[in-house]
Amino acid sequence: MTLISTTEPDETASHAVGVVRQDWTRAEIAALFALPFPELLFQAQSVHRRRFDPTQVQVSTLLSIKTGGCPEDCGYCPQSAHHDTGLTASKLLEVQTVIDEAKAAKAAGASRFCMGAAWRSPKDRDLDAVCAMIEGVKAVGLETCVTLGMLDAAQARRLKAAGLDCYNHNLDTAPEHYASIISTRTYQERLDTLATVRDAGIHVCAGGIVGMGEDPSDRVGLIHALATLPAHPQSVPINLLVKVPGTPLADAAALDPLEFVRTIAVARITMPASMVRLSAGREGMTDELQALCFLAGANSIFYGPTLLTTPNPAFDRDMRLLNRLRMAPSNAGMVDDER
Repeated sequence: MTLISTTEPDETASHAVGVVRQDWTRAEIAALFALPFPELLFQAQSVHRRRFDPTQVQVSTLLSIKTGGCPEDCGYCPQSAHHDTGLTASKLLEVQTVIDEAKAAKAAGASRFCMGAAWRSPKDRDLDAVCAMIEGVKAVGLETCVTLGMLDAAQARRLKAAGLDCYNHNLDTAPEHYASIISTRTYQERLDTLATVRDAGIHVCAGGIVGMGEDPSDRVGLIHALATLPAHPQSVPINLLVKVPGTPLADAAALDPLEFVRTIAVARITMPASMVRLSAGREGMTDELQALCFLAGANSIFYGPTLLTTPNPAFDRDMRLLNRLRMAPSNAGMVDDER
């Protein structure tokens, strides 16, 4: 097997650096993970610079529009009704409340506004309010993203008609590790939802969580599953497990931080045109670790004190970090399909 070369690539080669391809093999991805750390980051940064400004970071915000009471049993999630985490379930927020939050997010520098509801799948009557939220947030001048669980084709078309830009539906982990994390939804159902979203013409946001007791081959498997989708997700959130008391994964062993950086880097190399989002778990990361993630190709973050229900760095802390790194929030919107 030939690894990606560190010399100037032949741009006509199907496996040249930075070329979008869906035929990655697990062996190739495992070889990337196994590279010496400086070489891996060099390759990731080389790919990153071919398509993005390495000094720019897209800033998004995420609001829980319906919290808790979810019937799924995801082992990491404090919103599951199966786990006793002390979280009180709430009803769907009022549309105007969400629009007011979107206005505040835009004033603080966000370019995308994401809305999450703790549902297995939305009821059609719920979509009336969600579509009104999407229309209101679009009118504020922000990109819109929602995560509502599984969708059928008619629901996806309704969201598209309301102006939805992006739909988040994570694969969570590798297919082989999935059954140890969740039993109430199959991996194929997740893939089916992604296909439904793509068919409706909505951009896809799909990534996963690391640090859930998986072994290195499972991190290979997660990236392989994402990088061999029929089209790469336009946005790929890589989350570090936030260990919440009361969830089955509350006592999971800590992941080596450099393994997290490796996952970011391999995601960047294998999905070169995607926004790679440094997502959950940042509250517990040092500034130095986050800086390494940016160097590895992460170019998007969520800001705000909470990420759905778990802690997230305060906006001021994020701005101080970006200032220290001589980086800045990006004014760019959704990554172009042509990239």
